[in-house]
Amino acid sequence: VQVVESGGGLVQPGGSLRLSCAASGSIFNVVGMGWYRRTPGEHRELVASTTRGANSNYGDSVKGRFTISRLNANNTVYLQMNTLEPEDTAVYYCNARGYEPDRKMFDSWGQGTQVTVSS
Repeated sequence: VQVVESGGGLVQPGGSLRLSCAASGSIFNVVGMGWYRRTPGEHRELVASTTRGANSNYGDSVKGRFTISRLNANNTVYLQMNTLEPEDTAVYYCNARGYEPDRKMFDSWGQGTQVTVSS
């Protein structure tokens, strides 16, 4: 299963970005997808996640500013990031979890996309 992110870049403080993530390959069912981020020297932390049942969860530092879309039929999710702050600068990783056609579970990560918030 492949996970591909896109949409990162450089933005000024207070600006917005939208990240995209798509899972593809040998998939029977994706049960959840999420965004995580990591800054140099820090652990990877949850940004936002969602399930096929549309249950969403957000990290405390992004609540009210970021929104994760519903998981659509193309196994794609979007992360809308508003009112960005320099502290949001990180590599953002997408994760997809689910089952392959033989009912084997998968837990796959993308390569990451850099988000830099700076004036």
